[in-house]
Amino acid sequence: MRDQALFDKIDLHLIRVLHTVMTERSVSRAAVKLGMHQPAVSAALKRLREFAGDPLLVRSGAHMVPTDVGLRMVEPAASILRAAEGLFTDVRRFDARSAQRTFRVAASDYLDPLFLPRLMVRLRQEAPQCAVEFYPLSAETSYRQQLEQGDVDVVIGNWPSPSEDLHMGRLFGDEVVCLVSQRHPAVRRGWTPEQWLTAEHLAPTPLHPGAKGFIDDHLAAQGLTRHIAARCAHFGQIPAMVADSLLVLTTGRQYCERFAATLPLAILPCPVPLPRMMYYQLWHARAHQSDAVRWLRDTIKSVAAGLRAAEPAARRRRAAETDAAPT
Repeated sequence: MRDQALFDKIDLHLIRVLHTVMTERSVSRAAVKLGMHQPAVSAALKRLREFAGDPLLVRSGAHMVPTDVGLRMVEPAASILRAAEGLFTDVRRFDARSAQRTFRVAASDYLDPLFLPRLMVRLRQEAPQCAVEFYPLSAETSYRQQLEQGDVDVVIGNWPSPSEDLHMGRLFGDEVVCLVSQRHPAVRRGWTPEQWLTAEHLAPTPLHPGAKGFIDDHLAAQGLTRHIAARCAHFGQIPAMVADSLLVLTTGRQYCERFAATLPLAILPCPVPLPRMMYYQLWHARAHQSDAVRWLRDTIKSVAAGLRAAEPAARRRRAAETDAAPT
């Protein structure tokens, strides 16, 4: 009976205060985020401490830190809030202008660098009361598990063979090219497949141990191996590394063009035939019929189509590069 009486005293607002205070580790910052006065947050925290029989948040030097009990409550509180958020959202037809929910997207940073910023702007414009959270893909995370557990709504990236147990939507394809410093010898003399294979390549760190990645999977299928001299987990930093060295980055043209416009870089054709890099969005069956997630997928597809609309100009640039290429 005591547990039932305690449960009856806890409402969703208290759970939200608990999660926000624990993650912000500050009553004042939590108050700002919740749109509440600080004394009201302090009063709610006092009730939570009484319910838990634990201080939950304590001072450590100049900072506040959660207790062990407080830390254990963070994920259950987040799960309750996610469940409550979706309880009524998807039983009604989704109205982007008035909906209040959080969209969670996991994406690789080797996408066209304009893609996620444009997606963020579109989501904020068309669903102004919805929060948006972008998560990285890394070796420490399983995108299948994230989708299955509802931690993210959609995952965006490129995989040679996307998982068959997930729903998939194609976004765009991109020609594979090489990005090099303008002072790289290949800019002047060109290169043969053998010269390209033995050049010093800079590649992204694999998302999973033992994974080769799109480029090296296709090379292996042809019985070829390139010389990877360096790897970097921060894909957005790679172009600057290439600009100041003789390293070679081989990836999609759209990505390369964004950086070649601002750094001393050159784009060269890849001398080894490789298929276009295909980018997809993946989602789980649990969200397949969700009006909100369907709207999100349609918006992602629309933003990707906007990037493809620039391809005619890109083709003109490619033709100019071909005419100027060394023979």
